[in-house]
Amino acid sequence: MDGTPQEITSLVGREVYSNNGVFVGEVEDVQLNVQACAVTGIALGELNRELFSDVVGGENGVMIPYRWVRAVGDVVLINDTIERLRQPDAEGDEEVAV
Repeated sequence: MDGTPQEITSLVGREVYSNNGVFVGEVEDVQLNVQACAVTGIALGELNRELFSDVVGGENGVMIPYRWVRAVGDVVLINDTIERLRQPDAEGDEEVAV
C-alpha cells in the first residue's frame, strides 16, 4: 500500500487469504474502536469450511483481530490462521470469536 488513506468500507467484499495462500473467507464487516480511531477486527463470511470446521460449527462467520492483518490490497492477507486457531496466545485474546 502507498499509505494513502482509504475508506474503511473499501475492505468489505475483499477476499481474505492466509500468508500461505489459503483462502480464509470474505470481509463482511469491520469492527471499530471509535475512541482510538482504529480498526480492531474484521468479520468474515463465505468461510473456507475446511479451515474452520472445528471452530464455527453451524455458524456462518467469524471475527478475527485486525492485528492479524499483514497487508491490504486487492485481497487481505493475514497471519496463518490455522496455527493461531490451534495454539491460542498465552493472553487468551487470540482466539477467534464466532
